[in-house]
Amino acid sequence: MDSSIKENASKFLNFLNNNPTPYHVVESARQMLSQAGFQELRIAEQWSVRNGGKYFLTKNESTLMAFVVGGKYQSGNGFAVVGAHTDSPALKVKLVSKKSKVGYLQVGVECYGGGIWHTWFDRDLTVAGRVLLKQNDKVVQKLVHIKRPILRIPNLAIHLNRETNEKFSPNKENHLVPILATVVQEQLLRDKKDAKVNPNEESMGQVGKHHSLLIDLIKNELNCSEEEIVDLELVLADTQPAVLGGALEEFIFGGRLDNQVGAYCTIKGLMDSVDMSDIENESIVRMACIYDHEEIGSESAQGAASSFTEHVMRRLNDSQSFELAVARSFMISADQAHAIHPNYSELHEENHRPSINGGIVLKYNGNQRYATNSVSASILRESARMANVKVQDFMVKNDCPCGSTIGPILAAKLGLTTVDIGAPQLSMHSIRECGSTASITQMTNVLSSFFSNFTKIRKVFSNVL
Repeated sequence: MDSSIKENASKFLNFLNNNPTPYHVVESARQMLSQAGFQELRIAEQWSVRNGGKYFLTKNESTLMAFVVGGKYQSGNGFAVVGAHTDSPALKVKLVSKKSKVGYLQVGVECYGGGIWHTWFDRDLTVAGRVLLKQNDKVVQKLVHIKRPILRIPNLAIHLNRETNEKFSPNKENHLVPILATVVQEQLLRDKKDAKVNPNEESMGQVGKHHSLLIDLIKNELNCSEEEIVDLELVLADTQPAVLGGALEEFIFGGRLDNQVGAYCTIKGLMDSVDMSDIENESIVRMACIYDHEEIGSESAQGAASSFTEHVMRRLNDSQSFELAVARSFMISADQAHAIHPNYSELHEENHRPSINGGIVLKYNGNQRYATNSVSASILRESARMANVKVQDFMVKNDCPCGSTIGPILAAKLGLTTVDIGAPQLSMHSIRECGSTASITQMTNVLSSFFSNFTKIRKVFSNVL
């Protein structure tokens, strides 16, 4: 394996292991962009941009948009856009999570997205997310990620459920409740502190909603007091780090590949395009967008179905030129794709079987679950050719359902010509997925090539765009 491919994958692994939630993804992207000289803007403030400038802004701290204004950009010239998403299926801690049952302290959770929930059983779990603190009369956001295992959803022993290997469909409300501690051990801890509070007793503040043990862990992690905690949004996360795997280290084993591969490569591709091409002679705006809430349909203030993208685009054009700019624009929707599974190969259409190391996957669906058409596919293939990256084709079988992406959403909302692509992977939506080591380099190079070369490619395709 080429050393640069492994090095690029290792950098992604570091990104993945440090980002258990969309809030962490956006903060890591912020740091990457800031170090590369991008200036942060505030969506709720007036701002102006200059030709040749590099900028980014966030919404809800879980969606981020970065853009580079070409040195020769004029209003109406258009955009080269890549979109991905920051979220993954997860178990989210409920607003009131405090549960106690038959001697166990448990944490109530809500299923977010379409996860393979049985894969969350018997894993060493923790919590991560954001906490709102009131400090000096201001509410601030702090990220939290407790690195050690504190939670577990235990399987039922086979002796008590002999049919578990034949049929296993956990009840999402009753069977996916992780254990935090035992009542006995918590009471011993309270006794040592001379506490006289019943573990099931409600109290004021966040301890009234969540077990005091969980709040104590968060307080220790953030070095804050309980009184400072205004609110919190937490999800469960696996504590096992993502790694390179397989005999030849050609695989990535880890959670949230869908779609942190897309999010990371989108930001990295934009940054690399600045380094590899002359921005001062660029005439368009290069834009990288990573959205929250794709896994639940994107219908939110910070999702791809919101007006956020349109608002930013309009602020980069005068009132007479926005529609013209959109007509001259193109978007790549970068999400993960289904590699052929050796044990279930019959579920793939025989002529559309992407391999895990065969290159980037071009996704097509005539019913518009993907936004690809012949024109957008051809533009993508040209971008890939210029980056020397192979492209594979994917369509689902007629008797199989087809997932979707932000591609059709933004294509319909803005009228953007769009193509859907992805990196091939197995175990999609499992707590532990399997991807391709080479995909990080391939996806980054394709996206960087698109950003760098779209102006040239657009001229070739001007008669059909």
